[in-house]
This record gives sequence, structure tokens and C-alpha cells, in this order.
Amino acid sequence: MSAARARRLPLFSTLQNYQASWLSGDVVAGLTLVAIAVPEQMATARLANMPALTGLYAFIVGSLMIGVFGASRQMSVGADSTIAPVVAAGVVAVAAAGTPQYQHLVGVMAVAVGVILVLAGLLKLGWIADFISTPVVTGILAGIAVEIFVRQLPSVLGVAGGGASTVDRLREIARQLPQANGWTMALAATVLALIVVGERIDPRIPGAFIGLAVAIAAAAVLHLHDHGVRMLGPVSGGLPSIGLPSAPLSQVARLAVPAFTVAFLCLVQSAATARSLSSGATAAEALDHDLVGIGAGNVAAGLIGSFPVNSSPPRSAVVAASGGRSQVTGLVAAAVVVAVIAVATGVLANLPQAALGAILIFVATRLLHVNDLKQIRRFDAIEFGLTVVTVAVVALFGIEQGIVVAFVLSMVDRTRLAARPRDAVLQRETGTDHWIPSTGGHPTERVPGVIVYLPLAPVWFGNAQYIIHRIRELIEEAPEPVHAFVLDAAGVADIDFTGARALDEVVKDLKQRGIAVGVARASGLVPRDLRRSGLLKDLGPGNAYPDVETAVKGLTGSQLR
Repeated sequence: MSAARARRLPLFSTLQNYQASWLSGDVVAGLTLVAIAVPEQMATARLANMPALTGLYAFIVGSLMIGVFGASRQMSVGADSTIAPVVAAGVVAVAAAGTPQYQHLVGVMAVAVGVILVLAGLLKLGWIADFISTPVVTGILAGIAVEIFVRQLPSVLGVAGGGASTVDRLREIARQLPQANGWTMALAATVLALIVVGERIDPRIPGAFIGLAVAIAAAAVLHLHDHGVRMLGPVSGGLPSIGLPSAPLSQVARLAVPAFTVAFLCLVQSAATARSLSSGATAAEALDHDLVGIGAGNVAAGLIGSFPVNSSPPRSAVVAASGGRSQVTGLVAAAVVVAVIAVATGVLANLPQAALGAILIFVATRLLHVNDLKQIRRFDAIEFGLTVVTVAVVALFGIEQGIVVAFVLSMVDRTRLAARPRDAVLQRETGTDHWIPSTGGHPTERVPGVIVYLPLAPVWFGNAQYIIHRIRELIEEAPEPVHAFVLDAAGVADIDFTGARALDEVVKDLKQRGIAVGVARASGLVPRDLRRSGLLKDLGPGNAYPDVETAVKGLTGSQLR
């Protein structure tokens, strides 16, 4: 099928040119996905303070909609532990958890998030994800991991818990620790061990599913309820009803900020997932289609009484590792989950809550990217500081606050770097006519009385005075009188009016002091900016040079090699 034809048929794009040889791999990957997704989706529903079955509903509609509208062949969409706590925090501020009104508002938020994401995809706004840095994303995920871990400690310890903030919850857990239930802790440890061992052997082994089966069997054989182990309780089966959730406009308005926060998290995580599944322009183009699919999944989730959905990097990786080649994998998994809901929900009543808590703690560890944290720390102390601040704010005050603080700090740091750009003083590489940074590691030789300065940034109003200060500083601190100054513009993308005026002033000042001034390697927009500002005229005829060596020779009148 031609590319033009594909563009006219955006639906089920991953099924275009489908090959029969892919079917067996897609079916196997779909069954593997079900074994992992069923316990994970039910556990994630707890993070959103929603019934366990709504997590399965979320997986069904998420898988269907990404299959219909998405472009990433292996992306898995459903309930997600990254956004579920944000949903819960946003809605619980409006209605009490567990009430019918709470569930209605969760549905309203899902629809709102879906509309935002569909519009973002149609308007091709996926590039917005580029404005949040990897250290900040790492910090957000780590902060969410801390929050999930603290929230699930009462379930795996068998205590009541309590507290409104992370610090309060930890304080309550510490106070209740003497009342911890040994049976509950042993069961949670067993489930967690099964998950970890299964993943170590092969990521495709459904350790969580095995853990749930073992927990249900242990609850029945050992009569764990009699030992104080809390069970999930009755789970009503059957398919959901479809209807538009309703709520007072005043309450809906209070969900606007949380809805945009969830949508932003979906955009960022989906961008990361899409890039991990493909690369380059393909991933960038696929993301906008995927946002439409994820948005449609959110709208559908809201209409059936579930909660917002998102792409899942771990589940998507499992699909790829299991041999999935298209969204047939997700469609197969959705069909199997429908069958589970129809005939197998009765056994879930005897599922210990500690098992779901253990699964969520494992999920939290997957959000804590320790290797990334180590690499960020080695790369730059300031960026690592941004990560640490993000973790702390998310964990202690909330994800929305963490995102805002991290975004502002990121922009401040980037502005600081732009306002105080890196630069270099060039010297001639020994035995050549190449001019390189004197600190570059290769032997260089100074040309007495000559300074070659390379700013590594556009010259704009935010850094113009700094660059002028650096030029004057180099002139004043030179070991001998300077008679030639070369501005190497190879690292300058453009010059704005303020920057051009500042450079013009320093050029006039240097010329009055008898110092010849020239510009080398100006390209792109810079020659135009020099000409329009009059700076090229003030430099003097012929004082724009194609390379540094020619500039030095021209300004000194020498015949240097």
C-alpha cells in the first residue's frame, strides 16, 4: 500500500500490510500481556481509589483505541501507575473516595483528559514533550515511586495506615508498626519474590499473575482471613454500562488543573514510550497519532465508568520482547480480558489485598531509574540537583507541584546557561593552520598580540553584556598588548538587535584603542544580522573572513603559515 494511500486510511494503521506469519507471534505476545496486565491493572485501580474491575475496563478500552487510532505497533495502553495517584489526588479534593460522586468525577476527568490529548494529537503538539528534560522526567517518576511505595506499606504490613501527606503516612506507619500482621507481611514478601525471580529469569514470565494465583490459593488453604489478612472482597462481574458521567459544573471546574496535569504526563510518557519503540522521524510522526489513540481511550474509559489511561513503557517492552509485531497483540489481550471479566471474577473475592500492594511496590521500583540517576549525577551536579528537588517536591507535596517546580527550575537553569554561555579562546594547533581551544588537549601555540574568541551561543539581549564583558576581560588580561581581535562566529546561530548594538560598541572601542577587529566563519543568519545592524560596515571593508587563519593574517598583515 502506498504512503499516500496509508495517509488516507489512518484507522488500524498498524494492521496495514499485515503478514500472516505475524499472527502466531502476536497471539503469544497478547497472552503474555494478559498475564502481566490483569494483576497490574487491578492493582493500579487501587491507586486511583477505584474498584479493581475498573482497571480491567481501562485496559480493554485503552487497547482497543490504540489499536484503532495509534501508529506504534507495540505500544500498550491501559491503567497506569504514573497518573493514577494524580487522578486520585485531584478528585479526592472535590469528593470523598469511594462515593458514587467520586467515581462520576473520575469519569469526567477521563473524558477531559481524552479531549485534551485528542486535540494535542490532531494539532500535532507532541513536540511539547521536548520541553521537559530527562532529569526532570526521571525525578517525577522517582517521586511517584516514593509516593506509591509509602501508600502501599499499610497493605503489605497489615496495618491501618492513615495521614494526608507522605510524611504523615510514614509517621502513622511507624506508630502502628508494633501491630503489623506477620501473615500479611509473609504473603506480600512471597508475591514480591515471585515477581522479582520471574523477571530475573525472563521478563516474559508472568510473575505477578503467578503471585496472584499463589495468594488466592494460600488464602483458601491457610484460611488467611482468620489470621487477620484483609481480602479484596466481592467483585461484581459483567461488562460496564455506557453513559456520559455527570457532575455539577463547579466541581468539574476544580478538575481542570489535575486534568491538564494528567494529560501532560500522558504526553511525556507516551513520547518516551514511542521513542523507545522506534526512532527518528518515525517516532515523532507516530506520537501525534498515538496521542489521538490514547485520548480516545480516555474518553471511552470515562464513558464506561473507568479512569484515565496512559501508555505503559514496561508493558510495551514486554510486547516487543514477546514477539508482538502489531496491535493485534493488544486486541487479543483485550478479548481475553473481556472473557476473564465475564466468567472469572468470582475467585477475586478471596484475593488478599497484600498481594496487590506487593505488585504496586514492584511497579514503583520500575519507576525508580537508578542507573539514570547515577548517570545524571556523573554528568552534571546542577541537573542532578534539579532531579533531587523534583523527587522531593513530588513525594512530599504532590505531582502537580513537582512538575511546576521542576519545569520552572529547568527553564531557569536553561536561561542561566543561555545568559552565561560557554566560550573558548582559540590558539593555533602546532604545525597546522587550524585554530582550536587552547584547553582541547592538543599542543597549541600562541600568536603574540592576537586574541581569537569563540562564543558558543547566539548573541542576544540576555547574554550580550556578558559576552562584551568577556571580550574586554580577555583584552585587559592579555600578557602583552593586543593589536588584533578575531570574533569567531562559528558557534553563533544569530545576533539580535541588542546583541548587534553591544558588539558594535565594543568594536568601535577596540578600534579607537588601535586594535584591528575582524569576524571569521560567520554563516547562516549571522552575515545578514551583521549587515542589517551596520556592524559589518563598522568593522571595515574586508574584515569578514572565511576562516580564523585568514582573519589573523589579514588583521596582522603577516605571512603566517
